[in-house]
Amino acid sequence: MSKFVSYHRADGGIAWGRLDGETVYDATSTAPSLAEAIAAGSLDALAHHTDNPVALSGIRLAPVIPNPGKIICIGVNYRSHRDEIGKAAPAAPVVFARYADSQMGHGADALKPVQSAQFDYEGEVALVISRPAHKVAKADAYDHVAGYAVYNDFSVRDWQRAASQWLPGKTWPGTGGFGPCLVTADEVGDVTGLELTTRVNGEVRQHGKVADLINDIPSIIEYVTAFTPLSPGDVVVTGTPGGVGLFMDPPGFVVDGDVVEVEVTGLGTLRNTVREVP
Repeated sequence: MSKFVSYHRADGGIAWGRLDGETVYDATSTAPSLAEAIAAGSLDALAHHTDNPVALSGIRLAPVIPNPGKIICIGVNYRSHRDEIGKAAPAAPVVFARYADSQMGHGADALKPVQSAQFDYEGEVALVISRPAHKVAKADAYDHVAGYAVYNDFSVRDWQRAASQWLPGKTWPGTGGFGPCLVTADEVGDVTGLELTTRVNGEVRQHGKVADLINDIPSIIEYVTAFTPLSPGDVVVTGTPGGVGLFMDPPGFVVDGDVVEVEVTGLGTLRNTVREVP
């Protein structure tokens, strides 16, 4: 598979490269960032890139796309999640945004704010836009997808539910897990066949298939690009299945020290440890 990662350099910058097993072949000399390589259409040419090897074990992964211009998230988009909420499907997709500085990579801590007693997980599949997308028809939607990655939309529920707007609970620093890697769309093939599993300390909490989305990926792209243009490197997070901590009995919120893993077939496993911070 063609897989790409972004990672932190020792000098504080961010590099990127092609992932092959336990080795990253740095490609920063070809484009300053993975997003810019996507915009230039150069990922295909790097499918067999083997220059500048770096051991995966010796680096710290960054979010797949560290600084996307837009992060668009879709809420209540799995039937199982809609059913546990106990509400009818919304007439239109539920859309909210994240800020880029809320993201962290695979292996980084998920930062539970001490101000919250309701820190939750949401395992999801994210897609990355490949080329400018505005008013895209469903039939053309997949032509605008560079690839897919695992996302964990950690949510500060008490802040999310304090008012009708979700933003205060959805974009705290260290709450947007994104990784470990981007898998190119051609390698993923039929994305509807992907299965997602979320585990907390090894216990399965969520399981779902992309085929179970209420609004499928072409519908999401058509809807979102009707009201806002998307650019190469922008991220769309497609929704979470049932099994979030909020609706467990008793609630299953995560706390300091909990390890949350989101695994998606073909995309890898995103792992973050919860740490409470002031």
